[in-house]
Amino acid sequence: MTDSTLGTGPVPADSGYTVGDYLLDRLAEFGVSEIFGVPGDYNLEFLDHIVAHPTIRWVGNANELNAGYAADGYGRMRGMSAVVTTFGVGELSATNAIAGSYAEHVPVVHIVGGPSKDAQGTRRALHHSLGDGDFEHFFRISREITCAQANLMPATACREIDRVLSEVREQKRPGYILMSTDVARFPTERPDAPLPRYTGGTSPRALSMFVEAATALIGDHRLTVLADLLVHRLQVVKELEALLTADVVPYATLMWGKSLLDESSPNFLGIYAGAASAPRVRAAIEDAPVLVTAGVVFTDMVSGFFSQHIDAARTIDVGQYQSSVAGQVFAPLEMGAALSALAEILTRRAISSAPVAGADDHEPVTEVEPPASDRELTQEMVWNRLCQALTPGNVVLADQGTSFYGMADHRLPRGVMFIGQPLWGSIGYTLPAALGAGVAHPDRRTVLLIGDGAAQLTVQELGTFFRQGLAPVIVVVNNDGYTVERAIHGEAAPYNDIVSWNWTDIPNALGVTDHLAFRAQTYGELDDALTAAAQHQDRMVLVEVVLPRLEIPPLLVELVQPLSPDGSRRR
Repeated sequence: MTDSTLGTGPVPADSGYTVGDYLLDRLAEFGVSEIFGVPGDYNLEFLDHIVAHPTIRWVGNANELNAGYAADGYGRMRGMSAVVTTFGVGELSATNAIAGSYAEHVPVVHIVGGPSKDAQGTRRALHHSLGDGDFEHFFRISREITCAQANLMPATACREIDRVLSEVREQKRPGYILMSTDVARFPTERPDAPLPRYTGGTSPRALSMFVEAATALIGDHRLTVLADLLVHRLQVVKELEALLTADVVPYATLMWGKSLLDESSPNFLGIYAGAASAPRVRAAIEDAPVLVTAGVVFTDMVSGFFSQHIDAARTIDVGQYQSSVAGQVFAPLEMGAALSALAEILTRRAISSAPVAGADDHEPVTEVEPPASDRELTQEMVWNRLCQALTPGNVVLADQGTSFYGMADHRLPRGVMFIGQPLWGSIGYTLPAALGAGVAHPDRRTVLLIGDGAAQLTVQELGTFFRQGLAPVIVVVNNDGYTVERAIHGEAAPYNDIVSWNWTDIPNALGVTDHLAFRAQTYGELDDALTAAAQHQDRMVLVEVVLPRLEIPPLLVELVQPLSPDGSRRR
């Protein structure tokens, strides 16, 4: 930890060091080096402190919703992020993004600049308030979508900041800090030590009993693993990988956890989605002699609408704070400790399982003739060609809809990270999230896949990409409206139509002066565009991919066909 992050210890209160500075130093300690947001009069002085901070940089956004999405993308890459808005109008604009981060276990610190305590004390109708003298309406709203909240007071501000940040780090969910203008400038002392991490989350007795039960269930059976996003959020991927290398262990992920594990391995079965799975993947998971579910959360859209058939009697379920073996629960037991224990069981039994039966048949790699150059594009052509274009290090963000489900069942190269939002499912999320991911790791090129309807919601951030010196590849799937909704209900309904944009003109209009733009209707045009993108790593590349209205990926067809218009399953 450097002095520039934590300071050099206690300093006199008149040194100019403030509560706002303390908050920034704690964020820097947690690895935050950029903060997203939108200026407003209640946070302007605090923004001066961000600009002056030695290790934190301000990234302004086009609006607060986009800022929240960008912070979400950054938080997924870095393990912590922060967004600053003003009171009322600003924070409520960001609420959708913060709720999505809560649903999807992303640690985002939402910092709200509020009116001074003196001004609040008058109970007058201040701007950005509801005019009733109650300045905690929005604070109370935040309780529903954050894991910890604080309305900072001068005497306890630093202690409250530490509490909220510790909870965000521990729970991997957003936190909320309301910091009035006078509290932000209140003098205080620098932190003199890093915030201690929570320890003691595993009971030795619970671990011992878990090992005994798991050893008995596993016996000499082959272990199969189904993993999901909580493994990534809780930062125990290495422990899971150790389990997979302790023996020959076939494994799959849910769509939510796509790219969590190496998809190029012959032991990778594919994506499991309940009844919507490929038959061989479904059989491998549901008929496994012993199945380990690691960090798995079954949601409707990733489980084929809860059509999974997992036999609890043959399952070891590893959760965040507890695990179960054939339905028997052991707690407190942290996920990393449980995964390490399972790896040790496999190592200790010293039975080398045979290679995965039929592994070479799971995803045969065959040379396929590319389509003719003049052939009009289909969903399958687009996603196949995109997968060929990806290289290790790419971060792929696919917006909810045909982009997400088109890519979900395609294998990605090792080292490619995939980001989607299948639980919260807010269209337009991925464009600002790609900005956040790019700012978090500018050395990794982002590849954004987004529908035309979704992109119209958040496209303003294209200019911010350029201002930040980022060079993403942006694929806009132009299928003339809300294709997912058309598939569910209302193929020709006017509410599924959108205004047609000239997509290749949009970057110029939004201030991107150095970029490449392509419109692809045929395979040859798509091939040329992606080839150019590979050749120009330092420039933004926008590719408008034109597809028929009702051209839908097979996985999405499987998911939406049984749906009623209200989102429930048809009987």
